[in-house]
Amino acid sequence: MKYRVTCLTPTLVGDGQKLAPIDYMVWKDHVNVLDQRRIFRLLSKGPRLEGYLTQLKTADKLDFASWGGFAQNFAGRRIPFEHASSVPVWERAHSENLFIPTFATSPSGPYLPATAIKGALRTGAVFDRWNENTLREIASRMEEDRAPRNPAAKAEDAVLGGHAGNRMRRVGTTDSAPVDYTGMKIYLLRTSTMVARGAGKFELGWKSPRGTADARRIDDSTPVFAEMAAPGMVFEGLWKENSPQDRQKLFQASNSFAASQIARHKAYAEAIGLERLSATLGDLEKRVPEAGNVAGNAACVLSLGWGAGMLSKISVADTADPSYRSILRHFSLYQKAVQTGLPFPKTRRIVFETGRPAYLPGWVLLEIC
Repeated sequence: MKYRVTCLTPTLVGDGQKLAPIDYMVWKDHVNVLDQRRIFRLLSKGPRLEGYLTQLKTADKLDFASWGGFAQNFAGRRIPFEHASSVPVWERAHSENLFIPTFATSPSGPYLPATAIKGALRTGAVFDRWNENTLREIASRMEEDRAPRNPAAKAEDAVLGGHAGNRMRRVGTTDSAPVDYTGMKIYLLRTSTMVARGAGKFELGWKSPRGTADARRIDDSTPVFAEMAAPGMVFEGLWKENSPQDRQKLFQASNSFAASQIARHKAYAEAIGLERLSATLGDLEKRVPEAGNVAGNAACVLSLGWGAGMLSKISVADTADPSYRSILRHFSLYQKAVQTGLPFPKTRRIVFETGRPAYLPGWVLLEIC
């Protein structure tokens, strides 16, 4: 059997690699990734090699006036920006914000790692089986003298089974086959935040450089650029299962989890007035029951990869649950956020389309065919 993953929103599943500003140059609305080996071989034949090496060591990004010809003639590949409006943003951005995360790549091309699919399915399976009592039990363990390092491990094993009998072992996937680079684009992203304005009222803010107040104007916030698979791009690989019933239960759980996430994201977008984002979330909302109605429960909607956010990683339906917030207070990373009393999490990483905040990254449709 095979699986097919279709990107519903811009998606990045990376391998930890990033393009540094000295690895590429922007020319004609494209990121031109330099073939440094070819450049070194060329320059080694003349006197310019030392100057080029000096720039690589000391410059934040390459001087286009001196080395722009390389972007035209020595690019290993050219990745288009999603929209020309992203280029001026790139030109104004600080160099530390110009490191571009890239899609997972094999020698044959970009591919979707199997672990991304299995991880998203596993979270959905846990979500389907956890309840309020589970959170209360985890919260009580956190109050012990020696709180467990991984407080949810036993709770996960209880619903999925131990190592040998784990339910997730009943299905399996492979890495997808390599795909063409033609479906990849450089997207602009920014991180939105909620700003409290009275009881139950919120305004839209944007995360700014660390140490400064969150910006109200989009242009004052910190931009991020990433190589992402565009909506409609398809990845295919092999799928194994012990029985159709195992897959059906797993996909039903994943669709339930997707519906829960989307509902919370949509409420967030409506609360701070992100109309375009609310509309695209509404489109996603319709895809979940459509996937659930596919014959044999052979489809589900998943949130995976880079930028998908905390809600895609936690098997909790309501982040306002007192037990859940009690657990978070034991982690210094979340203490300040919980103390504010604001909805949690109050930020989202948002993908821009034609210069407007439009998508949450990482939403895909998984089908068995």
